[in-house]
This record gives sequence, structure tokens and C-alpha cells, in this order.
Amino acid sequence: MEELTADEARRLSLRAQGMIGAPDRRGGVPALLQRLAAVQLDTISVLARSHELVAYARLGAVGRAAVDAAYWSGDAFEYWAHAACVLPAEQWPLFAFRRRHYGERGWRWHAVEPSVCDTVLARLRDEGPMTSTDLGGAKRGGVWWDWSDVKIAVEYLLDTGAVVCSERRAWKRVYDLPERVLPAEALAVGDTLDDAECRRRLVAIAGRALGVATLADLTDFHRLRQADVAAVVGGSGLVPVTVRGWGKAAWADPDLLAAGLPKGRHRTTLLSPFDTLAWDRARTERIFGFVHRLEAYTPAPKRVHGYFAMPLLAGGRLVGRVDPGRDGRTLVAKTLTVEPRAIDAMATALREAATWVGCDAVALGEVRPASAAPALRAALA
Repeated sequence: MEELTADEARRLSLRAQGMIGAPDRRGGVPALLQRLAAVQLDTISVLARSHELVAYARLGAVGRAAVDAAYWSGDAFEYWAHAACVLPAEQWPLFAFRRRHYGERGWRWHAVEPSVCDTVLARLRDEGPMTSTDLGGAKRGGVWWDWSDVKIAVEYLLDTGAVVCSERRAWKRVYDLPERVLPAEALAVGDTLDDAECRRRLVAIAGRALGVATLADLTDFHRLRQADVAAVVGGSGLVPVTVRGWGKAAWADPDLLAAGLPKGRHRTTLLSPFDTLAWDRARTERIFGFVHRLEAYTPAPKRVHGYFAMPLLAGGRLVGRVDPGRDGRTLVAKTLTVEPRAIDAMATALREAATWVGCDAVALGEVRPASAAPALRAALA
């Protein structure tokens, strides 16, 4: 069994995530999605939506329209993986186990008449792709979770695979029939794989995307059950390794190991809190020694680092964070924490992010430690 140092495991994980070496812009966002295997979606939009930030972190100032075009091209689909995620189209058969589970579970909220599902399917078939609003309204008229019968029906059909999300329009799901969206080869496999085979292949995918991972890491990637992952990891093609200091069994991508320790320039960038590199808080703390929590749903007076604090990746390490906002054409770093050695890196990341979102200036709010503020302002100037 190969033994890795914690530093080697960190570098291999960065390589698997496309954060070391020159970015491969030839394949663009579609190739990036293949590499990451899943890109999480979220409603929060600060500088940009999270799925756009994930592409930017690796490819640089890729056009935001190009990001959406790649995600909703027919070579990808949206489904429940780590959370709501964009996934490569060839993974459609691998989620058959989850579609079956949702079918057995039944309605997500209150029950509706089966005829509502029949009506939704008939309208999509006859009238083409539609949002829940087009279908008759997402809510009953009360609080946001008080879904209408139509919304419950179409989401149940999405869960069970009778419909797919073909795109997002003004951040609303646009629903369509699978045969009009997904490639024929993915549909041909359909739901023929048994549950264990679905999980085995998904564990292999998670291992390649993470590079080096514990059982808990592999479990969290697609939100599986740890017992199910343990049952299939031996047949996934991943190889067992030990990582000094982790104190847990781990597995690695054999191709990544065979290529040797990665070389090349580390990416300097701000990360979405939902970025694949940092979405698992326990893994982030183990690999980077960096404790990060999303505080968007924490009452404002109790926040420490801000509403949407974005970690700073520089030199292969997480060395700061910033809660960004906008004031016209100025990017505002409302609350910023930075290690003294990373002041220049933070300035670079802020300037590049500002340019990407159409800002031409950067303003600083609270800087921690306060002693770093003069040097950071000088670096930004």
C-alpha cells in the first residue's frame, strides 16, 4: 500500500481539481465539468452564481454566457448529487438508484392527485419545455415552501426521472422530457443498472474528482450512505493508500498516482463556498487546516466572516477569505481576512475578480488583521 504525506495528498487533490498547472482552456467548461464530475448550484448570487464561480476559479475570465451555455447544452443535466448539481449527461444511468428511491418514497410534500402528473407530462409533450410558472404556478400563494400541486407534481417527476431540467431561466427550472434533452446513449442504458453498480461507478467518479479521499469524503461527494460506499469501494478501481496524519483509511485515483506529484503553477483565486474543492467542510479542514462555514443563513449579528465569505486559494493553500459585494462598478471587500504572506495574492485575486464581473475598482471594508490594511491597499493600488 502506498503511503503519502499530508502535503502530497493535498497536492494530488489540487491537481485532481484542476488547481495546479496551466488551465486547459481548449476543452472549456464542458471539459471542466467532466473533470469535476459535479458542479453544485445555489440560489445565492453575490459576484456571480456559484456554478459560474467554479468555472472562473479554474479557467479564469471565461464568459459567463459560455458557462451557462455549456451547462445547459444537452451534454449535461441537473439532478440531486452532492446537492442540486449540474452533471455530465453520461451520468444519467448512474442515478437510477436514486430515481428508484424517490419513486418508492413518494411525494416530497403533500400528496396530489396522480392526474396532475399526467397533465404536466401531457403539456410538456404537446407544448414543449416550461417552467412551473408556465405550468400553472409554483406556490399556492403563501410562504415559499407552500408549493402548488403543479410544482409538487413536476418536482416529483424530476426526482423520478420522468422529466429533466433542460435549463435555468431567471433561475427557474425549465422542465422537459428526457428524450428531448439527453443523449440517446444515456437514455439507452436508462435504469438498467442495479443499485450497487450505480454506487460503485459513482464512488469511482468521486475518487477521480477528489484525487485522494477517505470513506467519508467519498460518501459526501454524492451524499450516499457510508455503509453502501464501503460495500463497493473495493471494486471501484480506486487504490487504498495511507496518508500520514489523517488517521483514516483513504483511497486514491491510480492514474493520478502513476503520473507522480504534480508540477506547475498554483492557481490564485477566490473560491465559492460551494466549490467542489471546499464544499466538504471536514475535508477542507483536514487537507488545508482551514475552518470555513457558510454564514449566509446565520443572523447578521452572529456572523464572523460575512454573508458569502469566499476562501482565498494561493500557493496551493487557503490563506484568507473575503465577503464580497458590489457598489456600482466597485467591488467591495466588506470583511476580509488574510495571512500576511498572502497580501499580494489577495490583491491579485480581488483585481481579477473585479475585472471579471465588470468592476473597475476595489474598495476595502474591515481588514483582519488591521495591520495588513496599508500593505493591501498599496498592493491594490
